[in-house]
This record gives sequence, C-alpha cells and structure tokens, in this order.
Amino acid sequence: IKEKKRHMGDTKHFCPVSLKENFVLCPGLSEHAAKYQEKLYYFSTSEHREKFLKNPEDYVAHSEPVQAPPLRVCLIGTHGAGKSTCARQVAEKLGIFHIQFEEYLQELILPKTKGKVGPSFEEEPEDDDDKIPNLAEELEDFSQSMTENETEKSKQEVELTDEEEAIKANLVDNEALPAEVLDNIVPEWWRKEPFRSTGFILDGFPRTLDEAQYLSERGLCPDVVVSIEVEDSDVLDRLFPPRLRKWKDRQHKKMEKKKKLKDLKAKIRV
Repeated sequence: IKEKKRHMGDTKHFCPVSLKENFVLCPGLSEHAAKYQEKLYYFSTSEHREKFLKNPEDYVAHSEPVQAPPLRVCLIGTHGAGKSTCARQVAEKLGIFHIQFEEYLQELILPKTKGKVGPSFEEEPEDDDDKIPNLAEELEDFSQSMTENETEKSKQEVELTDEEEAIKANLVDNEALPAEVLDNIVPEWWRKEPFRSTGFILDGFPRTLDEAQYLSERGLCPDVVVSIEVEDSDVLDRLFPPRLRKWKDRQHKKMEKKKKLKDLKAKIRV
C-alpha cells in the first residue's frame, strides 16, 4: 500500500484535469489512468486523460502543492424536512455560503413578478359575496379607474424572457428546468468568486434524477451529499400550523369585508 501511495500523482485518486479546469475534486477511474514521471494519475474521462498527456506540465504541481478546493455540500430532502434550518447552521459553523435553490430562483424573477410565485404564495380566490357591487365601491372604483388602468398596463408591458418563463414554470408547476437555464445558474457556484474560494452548502438541489445527472455531466461534483429523512408526521407537524394560521387570517379578513359590505348597504338604504 505504501508503495502505491508513493507513486500516486499530486492529486492522488482525483482527476487533475477536473481540478485544474473546474476546481472540483472528481474521482478518477482506473481505466482512464496514465503515468507521468513515474507517477500514476487517474482521470474521470478519456478526454481528460488525452488533455493531460498533451500538456502534463499544466496539471502537475511545481513549486507548491496542488491546492484543494473548499467544501461543497448538497443538502436534499422532502419539503418540510428542515433543510434550510440545518443548512444555515452548517454554513455558519463551517464559514461557507448557504444557497437556498428555490429562493434563489424566486430572486431571479422577482423584479418582474413583483412577488413570489408558486403554490405556497397563491392567494385564495375571493367568494362571490365579496364581489357584490355597491354604490360606494363603484364610485371609488370610478375615481381610481385611470390609475388602475395605467398600473395594469405597466404590469402587462413587463414580459418575461424565455429563461424567466422557464423558472416561473418550475416554481409554479414544477416543470423541469432546461439544461441551458441551469447552465446560467449552477456552474458559477463552483467556478466563480466568492463561492469558488469559500465553498457552499446548496440547499434543495439536485431535486430530481435529471438534475443529479446534470451535475455529473458538467463535472460539478459535490464533496458531500446529505439526505435528510423524516417521518411524515414530523413534516405535518411542521407545515400544518403556519398554513392553518394563514387560513385563519384569510377567514378573518373575509369576515371583516362582509361586515364592511353589510354596513355600507345599511347606510345606502338609510
């Protein structure tokens, strides 16, 4: 074992090309191995091996040891499992960034949508009783009609790009994000500052097999993947109370509207 370790390359069993080009520790495969200066190097793909053999000096250590990348963690689990709470604590303790994937998507389209989108942010439709016209409301609507028309017109003029439409469809209808959209979002966390030199915990990604495959195909390997598994009852206990409070608030507002409507009708009759 000692003999084998002594003859391993600077990056040990990780691919030196992935480390150099993407700053990622990607495990190499024995079938893609090569020797250089009596040291054995493993590569993640045959293409990376060919790159290395053409210019090996670009990928080996010279005056200083090869620098290892910071910690990259993917945290996955069902909705309501407590991922964000755990991720914030881990990020604070390790001094790395916390990236909440769905929240990041919301921020990308928020300047145009003017509000968060998706099932958790949808308002319940108003009851027909709330839409009963009365004289006071009609007069108020008439006096504000021009302002509302201008506001509505300005909203309609703000069109989403194809990428923003794809992000919105993902948040609202859970449609898969195309690879070209992910290309504009995910790789920068591995390759650009300040994430490149600090590291991160990516909360809520990958969410599907296709998204995991995407990371693999792009050579974006997390160092650790943590899956949080909880009982259904725990998720229910965590998610149900705030949704119940939200429903009660809506019911309270509806009752207030009905009371105001009743008072206005009484005044009109008088």
